[in-house]
Amino acid sequence: MRTTKPTLVAFIFALSLSSFSQSSSATSDSNFELGLATGYNRGFGINASITAVKPLESLDINFRFGFGYTSLDPGNSADARRIFINNATNGVPEEKGRNFDYRLDFLWHSTILNLEETYIVFGPRYSSFRANFKYVGGNEDFDVTTRQFGLGLGLESHFKINSRLKLTTAIGLDYFFNNTLKGHDTSYSPDNDNVNPRDDNQNNNTEFTYEDANDAIKQPQIMPRIFLGIAYKI
Repeated sequence: MRTTKPTLVAFIFALSLSSFSQSSSATSDSNFELGLATGYNRGFGINASITAVKPLESLDINFRFGFGYTSLDPGNSADARRIFINNATNGVPEEKGRNFDYRLDFLWHSTILNLEETYIVFGPRYSSFRANFKYVGGNEDFDVTTRQFGLGLGLESHFKINSRLKLTTAIGLDYFFNNTLKGHDTSYSPDNDNVNPRDDNQNNNTEFTYEDANDAIKQPQIMPRIFLGIAYKI
């Protein structure tokens, strides 16, 4: 599956606008909240969001669009070089990884924790991941990228500080589906319809597969989330 990020973002944004527009006509008590949260997301993460609070009178549910950034472990630098570039071993490796994620959440009010404001949170996800590998003294500096769809499920509690400000706590899990990994002039796809795959000189020069690339690159897949933040009613 190959979908451009602008198309996906536009789709999610359109869904969000549709939900938000209903809020102005469905009930005069509807309102919006701006949110900012940070915490663990298989690495340090930060997330900004806008929420339509109970836009539909008939449903005790909120709609939220969020955008996040996470610093991640990119994977194994030596294996990444062999699978995407060549079998050279010179140079001192430096590596870094980052992920942008876009999320549409449905927040369903729940009494599971016997707190005034607790929500079961679920919805679709989209991520844009980039791993960078640099070999100082080895004349190699390349990125491996992928874009993925996913699904998320979690639990949130909100604690009122004053009439407009709330403290938020969240725990959850996002799952992203495997997609094509691209690096340099090589790509590996889940169906092994690969482009310019490299040869494995440690295994009779057989071609590397998607499984090899996926083992080397730590793209988002299972992403646990523990976040603390604030929400401000506007």
